[in-house]
Amino acid sequence: MKSGEAVGEFQDLVSQVLIRHRSILDCLTKYQESTARVNRSIIKTVTSCGCISINAGKQQYPPRDSLKDCCKFMDSHIKGQLCEPCREIIAEEIGNHLFYLAALCDLLDFNLQEIINQEESKINTLGHFLLS
Repeated sequence: MKSGEAVGEFQDLVSQVLIRHRSILDCLTKYQESTARVNRSIIKTVTSCGCISINAGKQQYPPRDSLKDCCKFMDSHIKGQLCEPCREIIAEEIGNHLFYLAALCDLLDFNLQEIINQEESKINTLGHFLLS
């Protein structure tokens, strides 16, 4: 199965099982809640488990390098690696978030795969200049 087919099938499945939160208002608030839960699960890996730590500071990169080369100098600020229990929790929360993203797309009559394809096309066209 191709990834595009998988995304389409996922969106169709979400549409079939979305009953309780079919109102756009309910779906929007569940989507917002899922965002917070993803963030919270990542934060708990630092504050409760400690398998990773975050050491953030100003990004340091040579000012004369091209945008393409800058990625070599950018830091994620993450130190360590997720342990398996934390990885499972975060994956579950991201999955829940994807569920509500697909639900929003369905309720608003968007095809999630088409949106992904459009974004991929923009990235391919604009490359590193997309987010500069």
